[in-house]
Amino acid sequence: MSPADSTPRLLRLRSGAAAATLGGLSVLLVLLLASAGAAAAVRVTGRDHITHPQLDWTGSTVLRHEGGDPSNHPVFPLVVQTPGMDVSGYQGNVDWAAAWNNGGRFAYVKATESTTYTNPYFAQQYNGSFGVGMIRGAYHFATPDTSGGAAQADYFVSHGGGWSRDGRTLPPALDIEYNPYGANCYGLSPSAMVNWIADFSDTVRSRTGRYPVIYSTTGWWSGCTGNSAAFAGTNPLWIAHYTATPGTLPAGWGYRTFWQYADTGAFPGDQDYFNGAYSRLQALANG
Repeated sequence: MSPADSTPRLLRLRSGAAAATLGGLSVLLVLLLASAGAAAAVRVTGRDHITHPQLDWTGSTVLRHEGGDPSNHPVFPLVVQTPGMDVSGYQGNVDWAAAWNNGGRFAYVKATESTTYTNPYFAQQYNGSFGVGMIRGAYHFATPDTSGGAAQADYFVSHGGGWSRDGRTLPPALDIEYNPYGANCYGLSPSAMVNWIADFSDTVRSRTGRYPVIYSTTGWWSGCTGNSAAFAGTNPLWIAHYTATPGTLPAGWGYRTFWQYADTGAFPGDQDYFNGAYSRLQALANG
């Protein structure tokens, strides 16, 4: 809604006599209230266009842009897969005991978006998954057109995106996907996007001791980073692909660490597999 849309309309008085009863002071008060309403609208939207962060999560833009079957049945490779999930504020309070009993062994939880939003359910989700025995981690939904990569990494780490070598905490993760608010690549050239991701990744590494996992799709990565291979040697890959197989991976990555294969299923939120046995998931957590 624009500032003009939010301005109250002046009442149309039905008669000259009625109009005369409305003193100049009252008119001034109405106009001041209208002006204040417009200014408030500017304050809400002018600094940051992130207007629906509760609807932004890993994969929230994928089906719209790339399609796929969100209820597909993955083809299992020879390597053992460990099932898990990712959740955000959209799920609210999660029944973690039920998720554990259904076989979930890890969870990624949205912590932040841009430098203005924190998931109001983060504590229940992050600590609750840990409490039932899961290996858990936090992720950040990137908006590269609102602030720099280092600034968003700092905000993320300061609001839940930390890491400790306890065998139960996964590396922090960066969710970088189609822009839910505008141009797919956030108005950045491929080289500028690679620099943004590098700033985010390096800052997380400096503050936590771990390079972040990178969540994306091959389609977005190819179009918005020029299919850069710059992060394949340092950052684990979390690929989103809603078909029976993970599909072709972005340049440089010979395998995926996580695969988000559906947005609905046995677990709350999105459905994921870790590419390995539970012992290897523990090894990733330990670094």
